[in-house]
Amino acid sequence: MTRLKNTILYARLVFDKNINDPDAHEKFQTMASAYEILNDPQMREVYDAHGMEGVSKGPGGPDFMDPNDMFAQFFGGNPMFGFSFGPGRKRTKGEDSVIPYEVSLEDLYNGKTIKMNMEKDVICSGCKGSGARGNAKPKTCSTCDGKGWTTINPGPRQVSRVQCRDCKGVGERLKEKERCKKCKGECVVKEKTRQEIHIEKGMADKQRIVLAGAGDQQPDIPAGDVIFVLKAQKHESFQRIGNDLLTQVKITLSEALLGFSRILVTHLDGRGIRVSSPPGKIINPNDAIILRGEGMPIFKRPDDKGDLHVVLTVEMPDADWLNTVDIKALSTLLPPKKEDIEPLPEIVDEANYEESDIGELHSTFLDQELEAQFEDDWEDEDSDDDIHGQPECQPQ
Repeated sequence: MTRLKNTILYARLVFDKNINDPDAHEKFQTMASAYEILNDPQMREVYDAHGMEGVSKGPGGPDFMDPNDMFAQFFGGNPMFGFSFGPGRKRTKGEDSVIPYEVSLEDLYNGKTIKMNMEKDVICSGCKGSGARGNAKPKTCSTCDGKGWTTINPGPRQVSRVQCRDCKGVGERLKEKERCKKCKGECVVKEKTRQEIHIEKGMADKQRIVLAGAGDQQPDIPAGDVIFVLKAQKHESFQRIGNDLLTQVKITLSEALLGFSRILVTHLDGRGIRVSSPPGKIINPNDAIILRGEGMPIFKRPDDKGDLHVVLTVEMPDADWLNTVDIKALSTLLPPKKEDIEPLPEIVDEANYEESDIGELHSTFLDQELEAQFEDDWEDEDSDDDIHGQPECQPQ
């Protein structure tokens, strides 16, 4: 059934992009027929005994259903599959306008108010949303008999519903000379507006800010919403993990050995964060410390904050510095060099010292892992089919 679900989802995508293509309707209805047979125990029993001929002739043969109804039954009305296949139930609310909006990590940390100019549809003041001139009244569309949709027959015993192209799904039409001069019969006109959105402290990537009723207006139904979807930009210094922050700070070899007391971090609000290491503490490369309460503000509780994790990387002196010091004197101060391992291996080969780009190696490894995982997923799907044996709709 998992493969059938995937096939029906693909068919619906094809249907949506080719709603007036008879071939698309035919393919979708074929999927619908398979679903109905598999989903109805009695119909499946008839199919197992007599094949498709028995299903077609029997009194319980499949009634070809509306794609929306079938898809809602199969996927449980999941809102993520929000496609439309021809006219459905009448809208109870206007369409929402979804607008991606890029924000910086500073915006999410400090909060921000933005004002922007926008354009939306508003009810025409000339005709009050009727689309008609004066007292003219729209007439029932003769093409669809006022239903707003017509049917096509892409194949035998297959009927699909499509929006009426003459009345655009309204069910009524106005003659050209009867249409409002201001809106040209569209019932709405464009109007420029100024919207204000508030980015609250602690908001997250992909979080939605909803301006209820600020969307396009349509006659006889409430206006939709304007929805801003926040898209957090990558920050050059900080990485956000939930309510915590992660950053890297370079310290010198002297600081790693002898300690430090200085401003380690300039925070997202411009504050400097001074940190002192404990006396006698030797810091190893990539040691991490945690600064409590210096993370992101918690949404709706901005006085409470997560933590800031700081990874300390040790910056080694460069060759220019080494040329300015007494090497022999320095060697007496540093720990002694390591000797060869004991016991010595029987065979010892010499290898050339050459610098490597470890990042490129990691990238190649990840590519191989993804490719292997992709192949495993296909093998698992094929294995599932083998476990179940023959297809469930195999005629006998």
